[in-house]
Amino acid sequence: MHIDALYRFPVKSMLGERVEQASVTGRGLLGDRAYALVDPADGTVASAKHPRKWGALLGLSARFAAEPVPGAAAPPVLITMPDGTELSSDAAGTDAALSDLVGRPVRLTSEVPAGSRFEEQWPAIEGLAPTEFIEGTTHAFEGEEPVSAIDLGQMAPPGTFFDLAALHLLTRATLDELTALGSGSDFDVLRYRPNILVGGTEPGFAEDAWVGRSACLGDSARAAVRMLTMRCVMTTLAQGDLPEDRDTLRTVARHHRREIPGLGTWACAGVYADVTGEGVLRTGDPVTLV
Repeated sequence: MHIDALYRFPVKSMLGERVEQASVTGRGLLGDRAYALVDPADGTVASAKHPRKWGALLGLSARFAAEPVPGAAAPPVLITMPDGTELSSDAAGTDAALSDLVGRPVRLTSEVPAGSRFEEQWPAIEGLAPTEFIEGTTHAFEGEEPVSAIDLGQMAPPGTFFDLAALHLLTRATLDELTALGSGSDFDVLRYRPNILVGGTEPGFAEDAWVGRSACLGDSARAAVRMLTMRCVMTTLAQGDLPEDRDTLRTVARHHRREIPGLGTWACAGVYADVTGEGVLRTGDPVTLV
């Protein structure tokens, strides 16, 4: 197996950048989700998992003005707006422009507010997530679809903007399997926003067998594979050249529902992992499991 591609997303819920190499630290791929928009009224972290409020963020792309350095503060990010205008995170007026775009006051920050939460809308797709989880976290509705309020980063390193874990891996085999099972939908990797796309695996949902094992990445990086990745409405939204398509998520829910110990049965594709050994990753590096 090998690293097919590396991705980082400098601003949460915006389009990111494909990189040929990146450092891996205990906080994940260096620079990944380094920034986010925050609602100053209640500290909610903007996530396109609540599309009406934050889906417009997927029309923006973000890249670093300079390469991040381990142990240093994240460098400024450059955000490309839908009209092609480029904003810098350290420029006056950026918060105002982003607030105008999303239709509510926001601030762009690299500091995670204490007790922060994100919101997630649950589309009417059978088998997507456990009913008891949805009912137990619902605090609003979009039409008939419930919206949950969920504590940020419950299993991630403190002070990060990850929803759940620091590292997300996905195999090309899983994308190929979903394409074969789907009905003409485009299961592009960019819908799923992994950090590491792995090639050269067995066919099918190869990651299922990785949970509980350690992945050796490149020369020295290591990751403990913790759990399967639960999929969400964000994968169905229009982003880049990809159209909105809820059938992509229906396909996952129909064909790949898996039990996650202690959390119930979810529609899954990919795996979450914790970094246990730091290093530098490059496209083409070997991936082995122990």
